[in-house]
Amino acid sequence: MTLTQLKYAITVANAGSINEAAKRLFLSQPSLSSAVRELEEEIGVDIFRRTNRGISVTPKGEEFIGYARQVVEQYELVESKYISKEKTKKKFSVSMQHYTFAVHAFVEMVKQFGMDEYEFAVHETKTYDVIEDVKNFRSEIGILYVNDFNRKVLTKLFHEYNLEFHEILVCGIYVFMWKGHPLAGRKEIALEELEEYPCLSFEQGNYNSFYFAEEVLSTYEYKRLIKADDRATLLNLMVGLNGYTLCSGIICEELYGSDYCTVKLKSDEKMSIGYLARKGVNISPLGRKYLEEIAKFKDKALG
Repeated sequence: MTLTQLKYAITVANAGSINEAAKRLFLSQPSLSSAVRELEEEIGVDIFRRTNRGISVTPKGEEFIGYARQVVEQYELVESKYISKEKTKKKFSVSMQHYTFAVHAFVEMVKQFGMDEYEFAVHETKTYDVIEDVKNFRSEIGILYVNDFNRKVLTKLFHEYNLEFHEILVCGIYVFMWKGHPLAGRKEIALEELEEYPCLSFEQGNYNSFYFAEEVLSTYEYKRLIKADDRATLLNLMVGLNGYTLCSGIICEELYGSDYCTVKLKSDEKMSIGYLARKGVNISPLGRKYLEEIAKFKDKALG
């Protein structure tokens, strides 16, 4: 296996076509096809599925391409520093469900490391995309929750994707609403008391199974339910329609402002928020610092 073969496979995966990849690499199509075939034979994995309609990456191929990208990127870093003598920025990327404290931890990490030598990326996204991003090396770390309801399904998926889940904090369930909501002054709220108000939920796209919901109690038959794609829309719906969502109870006024609050939900449910990482892959110094910043919220987790 050579670095050139890895670059060929990555280019084919990006192009989605042998013809297009050959053009980008200034190779003949037969030469490129032969090189990719030799690579597949050597590793014993069909990276690509070939049909009359074209070429696509297989599930095992996705995993291989993820590792290949990591190898090529690391080589390019070494090459730029020691051969080209260029000053290349180190990269760190994290994917997460919609947690303000996870964003806050990211902000604090960036402040401490600065942006002169580092290139950062943060993806606040759907549950399945968090998992896929870590699996495919788009992100080094993924932040999400598990509980008694989704643990078995998600743990099976983590195992299949060669990922590990590490718990950071455990918390109870809270109702998140704006301070002008009629129930905002309560110490505790039963789910039944919220029936006349719209429950707000993050849209999960194609992977909209209850197990991938970002909000706990996803199987509950809500009388009024509105799905949204982003946090800003969710906040507008809270104010405009007296909507609410269920959350960990940890909110950051630095990011949200002081117009919102949380009230304990009458429920014994617990959620375990943690991070996903590739099994057997060491966390980078940037990743470790990010996790240190998130761990600071342990004391703010409410039962």
